[in-house]
Amino acid sequence: MHGLGNDFIVMDRRRGELQNIPELARRVCRRRFGVGADQLLLIYDSSAADFTMRIFNADGGEVEMCGNGIRCFAKYIWDRGLSEKDELSVETHAGIIKPEKSGDMVKVDMGEPILEGRLIPVRIEGMIKDFPLKIDDKMFKITCVSMGNPHAVIVADDVDVVDVVKYGPLIENHELFPNRINVEFIQVIDSGNIKMRVWERGAGETMACGTGAAASVVASNIKGLTGKKVNVMLQGGQLLIEWSPENHIYMTGPAVEVYSGEVDIQKWGWDK
Repeated sequence: MHGLGNDFIVMDRRRGELQNIPELARRVCRRRFGVGADQLLLIYDSSAADFTMRIFNADGGEVEMCGNGIRCFAKYIWDRGLSEKDELSVETHAGIIKPEKSGDMVKVDMGEPILEGRLIPVRIEGMIKDFPLKIDDKMFKITCVSMGNPHAVIVADDVDVVDVVKYGPLIENHELFPNRINVEFIQVIDSGNIKMRVWERGAGETMACGTGAAASVVASNIKGLTGKKVNVMLQGGQLLIEWSPENHIYMTGPAVEVYSGEVDIQKWGWDK
């Protein structure tokens, strides 16, 4: 499945656990040797919500939340008749997230943004707005937000010329960020529109990132560059992000199933 080109392998694991999931994620997500994906999404039962979603990056690392992923997760459930609810509650490491049907799109209550540095986490206290960060030969001004996972947002004059592949991993792995960090480079078009490119920790540059789009709107708003209802234009398409008066972030966008199939892990040489 994919959300704006941010692609996922979705597996229903409600009837049996997998062993050594990090290594499984690394193998199946390798595009030339496995199915290929940015992330592996696993469906489990939940005692606190309708379902549990676990998320593993292509490098095998487990992460808290994925905005594009949860839209695909919800569509998978609805398309297979696993729930008749128009709004789902999904347990994640970032808390309970609630996707709902919105025409042919999926709208997600992403919860409240976190702006306190130590809670993002970043090794700086208080709000981190335009903090100067020298990386190699360049100085960046970063604004940090957590949407259940950590983000560093950087405003650029032209995101198309930013060397995301060079600077993305250097910022991701900087000592300021104890859990590493996702990096968004944004270009403000006007108060209601921004362009964004993203370097996702553990996955590299991807065509879209839902939590990154949400964090970018929060960052651009607190910097006085946009309003609270913003179209975010990504390489894979467009998301609508709304920061409500109740301090919740809502994301609306598509989710697409590309194909389904089976992986024969024994023939594949996988040792369960």
